[in-house]
Amino acid sequence: MASHRKPRTKVRTTTPAVGLTTAALASVTLLSTQSATAAPAEPKPAVEEVQKKVDALYRQAGAATQEYNRAKAASTSQQTKVDTLLSDVAKRTEKINEARRALGSYAAAQYRNGGIGPAATFFLADNPQGYFDQSRLMDRATERQQRSVTEFRTQQASAAKKRAEAVKSLETLTETQATLASSKKDVQTKLTEARGLLSRLTAEEKARLAELERKKEAEAKEKAAKLAARQAAEAKERAEAEEKAREEAAKESGGGSGTGSGTGTAPGSGSGSGTDSGYAAKAEKVLAFARAQIGKPYVWGASGPSSYDCSGLTQAAWREAGVTLPRTTWDQVEFGTRVATSDLKPGDLVFFYDDISHVGIYKGDGMMIHAPKPGATVREESIYYMPIYGSVRPA
Repeated sequence: MASHRKPRTKVRTTTPAVGLTTAALASVTLLSTQSATAAPAEPKPAVEEVQKKVDALYRQAGAATQEYNRAKAASTSQQTKVDTLLSDVAKRTEKINEARRALGSYAAAQYRNGGIGPAATFFLADNPQGYFDQSRLMDRATERQQRSVTEFRTQQASAAKKRAEAVKSLETLTETQATLASSKKDVQTKLTEARGLLSRLTAEEKARLAELERKKEAEAKEKAAKLAARQAAEAKERAEAEEKAREEAAKESGGGSGTGSGTGTAPGSGSGSGTDSGYAAKAEKVLAFARAQIGKPYVWGASGPSSYDCSGLTQAAWREAGVTLPRTTWDQVEFGTRVATSDLKPGDLVFFYDDISHVGIYKGDGMMIHAPKPGATVREESIYYMPIYGSVRPA
């Protein structure tokens, strides 16, 4: 019989190859599409932009440094207070122990006597007079006991109060130290970011940045020269006015009867000139110290003798003149008398930026001595290198 089975259909072996080829083409197309739509790489910032960012970071680091200085000063002060309180608590605890020992001896004596009542003591006495003598002694002993009890209670209350103060001071100290650590971290973060920006510059970009700095310095020096010329002209006018006033005073005194001759003073040359000369003497000491520090490195949080930050330098310099300035720029700007930029004298403090994060010592002719920023050293520079906030005459 003939077979009714259908013949088997042969399977093409080329189909999978076609599928693989299609998949490969699809992959290539997808990759091409992704490459075409990928976002372009972020353009490298211009040198001018880097300069602005670095300056901003240094300024922020300067503000964080002042916060660190304030926290450090507060921490040191609080630590001294805590140490004093703990020492006081220890002394008062010893007094409590002494009072406790005294009470213990009284209690032991009473126990040995058996707590005999006054009637029994009278009948057991050798004679009535002996009883009364002993009674008076017991009264005095009782008074001593009462004083001991009172002293014990007083010392106990006082020690408890001081202990509570010490605990509170320790809590404040802990908070201050936390602020100190936070400020330190903030400074380090800003400086690390600034160094990172500078390290990515090419040699050509670094040269361009240096050129921008030189241009900025030249413009600042030009402004300083104009201020110096203006101050010199004003000083000359004042000197001429004073000379004229002295001549007129001499003429008037020469035409009189002679009484009081030689005792007159020119207008404005009385106590004011004495004050000016006193300030000038202090300023001379300040500037002599500041000049001796030129070349020493800026280190944030440092106040000498081998390195300084800006307010550390001003504080150390004025200390040489016998004036104790606060530690931070924010406190130093409130110390002394505010003066206009046009009225600056050598020794005055000049503050910069709206956040008052930098300070320098005016040396005259529009120039100052200051500890500028990380990576730099104490140097002379125009006061117009940075935006001026205001100035102070400390003494």
